[in-house]
Amino acid sequence: MTAIYKYPVEVLHLLVSPEHAYFGRARDGAADVLTEDAPRIELVAGKGIVGDRFFGKAAHMDAAVTLMAVESLESIATDLGAPPFDPLLTRRNVVLRGAQLAPLVGEEFALESRGDVVRLRGGRPAHPCVWMDRMLAPGAHAAMRGRGGIRCQALSDGVLHRGPAVLLSPVPLEAEQAGEAVRPWPNRLP
Repeated sequence: MTAIYKYPVEVLHLLVSPEHAYFGRARDGAADVLTEDAPRIELVAGKGIVGDRFFGKAAHMDAAVTLMAVESLESIATDLGAPPFDPLLTRRNVVLRGAQLAPLVGEEFALESRGDVVRLRGGRPAHPCVWMDRMLAPGAHAAMRGRGGIRCQALSDGVLHRGPAVLLSPVPLEAEQAGEAVRPWPNRLP
């Protein structure tokens, strides 16, 4: 990371689940799997979140940690005329308030919480699956495109805590744009 911009954010949710809940066809319903909204998560460089379904999976090493701005879900609910959504239904690992995420695609950044710093590399967008129409509201799959968050690679070992945090970014961010759809996504992958 070169120039550092610091942004106050809040870590609202930390989802850890050892199994996939949205596997197969939506009409069959979600699998009943253990899902924890943890007060803290442990990350291991190159592997992801300890105890999560993507931890250490070769196909997901560069995308084992998903981040999403809660403002995206709030905007989607407003657009669809729906009540507020439970952020855990999106199955994103880290739900933040106050974080514009799209500019972090292809960038190395960090989250600092309670003195712990976790370094991440923003990878590809976390595109929504068709399950969102069933789990959130009809039309949520399309409405979530461009605002489903980002998939990241853990670059350092560390602990991330729920609560106030600081996002350390090499690029300027605009918190007021956290809920806006991004189309097309930036293409800055290394």
